[in-house]
Amino acid sequence: MVIEMAYEYVREPSYEISFMYRRILVPIDGSESSLRALDFALDLSKRFGSKIVVLNAKPRGLALSDEAIEKARRRAEGRGVSIEYKVKEIDPINESPSSCILSEIMSGGYDMVVMGARGRSLIIEPNIGSTALEVVVSSPITIVIVR
Repeated sequence: MVIEMAYEYVREPSYEISFMYRRILVPIDGSESSLRALDFALDLSKRFGSKIVVLNAKPRGLALSDEAIEKARRRAEGRGVSIEYKVKEIDPINESPSSCILSEIMSGGYDMVVMGARGRSLIIEPNIGSTALEVVVSSPITIVIVR
């Protein structure tokens, strides 16, 4: 006796456009954690038709952030997603990266923030960095932390 079973390929749910996640902010610092967050946001953008804004908040005169934006551009290249890149210089005495990110959230009309759990800090112990923690606690919109 032969039993034939027909398997149908079922596509995962995908949307051409969503009104939930129209604009996604992805703060990056060039760390692998922030680039994984960008990968996650790129995947969301393909599924929901979202626009991504990549933000690098850097202390004045620091050349590393140019490298961070270039890493992000290379990572997003050829993905067919609408991406805007922003670099904001901050005064390290009066501002922090988290305050810059929160300011961008308030003024940019974002629906979600996707960010890495840890940045370039040398402290190994905490599971979540101080910048990510401050953004999670203070943000009025959805925050996704990527490890």
